[in-house]
Amino acid sequence: MGAEVVAGIDCSTQQTKVVVVDAATGEVLATTRAPHEVHGRDGARETDPAVWHAALAGALAQTGMADEIAAIAVGGQQHGLVVTDRAGAPLRPAMLWNDVRSAPQARHLVEQHGGTTWWAQQVGVVPVPSVTVTKWRWLREHEPEVAARAERVQLPHDWLTGRLTGEATTDRGDASGTGWWSSIHERYHDGVLGASGIELDVAALPRVVGPREQAGETTADAARDFGLRAGVPVAAGTGDNMAAALGLGLGPGTPVLSLGTSGTAYARSTRPASDPSGTVAGFADATGRFLPLACTLNCTLAVDRMADWLGLDRDEVSERSHVVVLPFLDGERTPNLPEASGLVVGLRHDTSAGEILRAAYEGAVASLIEALDAIDRHSSGVDPDAPLVLIGGGAKGATWRDVVQRLSGRALRIPAEAEHVALGAAAQAAGVLSGEEPSVIARRWGHGAGHEIDPVTRGDDTLERIVATRTAASFLLRGPGG
Repeated sequence: MGAEVVAGIDCSTQQTKVVVVDAATGEVLATTRAPHEVHGRDGARETDPAVWHAALAGALAQTGMADEIAAIAVGGQQHGLVVTDRAGAPLRPAMLWNDVRSAPQARHLVEQHGGTTWWAQQVGVVPVPSVTVTKWRWLREHEPEVAARAERVQLPHDWLTGRLTGEATTDRGDASGTGWWSSIHERYHDGVLGASGIELDVAALPRVVGPREQAGETTADAARDFGLRAGVPVAAGTGDNMAAALGLGLGPGTPVLSLGTSGTAYARSTRPASDPSGTVAGFADATGRFLPLACTLNCTLAVDRMADWLGLDRDEVSERSHVVVLPFLDGERTPNLPEASGLVVGLRHDTSAGEILRAAYEGAVASLIEALDAIDRHSSGVDPDAPLVLIGGGAKGATWRDVVQRLSGRALRIPAEAEHVALGAAAQAAGVLSGEEPSVIARRWGHGAGHEIDPVTRGDDTLERIVATRTAASFLLRGPGG
């Protein structure tokens, strides 16, 4: 009999990826992907969950190994709101994490409970439009008939796991991004669920599965739909950031920047984070510890759009720039400016297109560097001597690496393997087979290793110029609803 193989799933905003891994060695045997459709304008971002179902079926079929998989787990985009009937059939398209229509509801929820300090100390997360609880309140206000019919309220990872098992489960990592599960108290928060405008019965929410527990086994329907064998163990799964941290085999305090459509900064912590400013979300992780994290809406996609407007390739940048670009093309989460738009300051007759493009990179990265500093203050700390681990699509770009290196002043580590979300889920799957701690498995597999780039002097002058511009332009950045 051959080696056991496991599968990890990454259901992201734009696509579903599947990796098939040798459970003993961590060797990646297959990597496949299938795209998603995202719809919406004027702040709306939605996907029909049926798209995720079809994408997972397609990606599993492409591996050619679906019937060999011995265990499986799902890593999914955080915060999305999926409302279904009792059988798990969606009642409407899922509202995605980057849907910012619930900005007014976020403000009302903060005011309703007496400010940001209550949320930070009671829940660990201060509501911003990405957080699930704000989307649920938006749904109750704008589509009350749908909310009244909802018998299950889930996240994308929860829903896909349920397609595999027929059960309603989640994990503490992904649940900690909802705004109604508290990483401080390790439970659903009655005060949030019972609040005016929320009024959500805990029976509609999924059971929280522990880091080393099974969510269930693949059903006969899942075997038919996905080409898997019935009865295959399904691990807890988790949110995409938690899965990536697990796949990297991170120890506490090692900082990470993920450069994708959005940007994220995080580090594993031995204690929960509580940041009243709302910059740092006090998430739980997939190991029983914590993952304080800050997220920006505008990263690689925004910079690529600037390059398109300027008629440049993405690496056609000047060596230096005195321009400031605040690339908040989709509103922004960090800083919390959901109705902001992009801003360019400091143009002169002799300003080159390359200077503007470099400034767009700097504007995107500056928010993430500020976020890392905040994570250091509000957690068990960021190791000052650890290299900054750079992942995501942007980590492959020469200009992204250069700008992160200059603005952070840290050594960089670029892991050789790219699919860390799916690999983290695969480590969870391997753990339910062997009974071993998934983080131990991930470290043994070694997918967080890579080459390192030496540090340079931190670019505090550039950071200060960006922050000063953002402060001076605060009225403009608040947008029409500010």
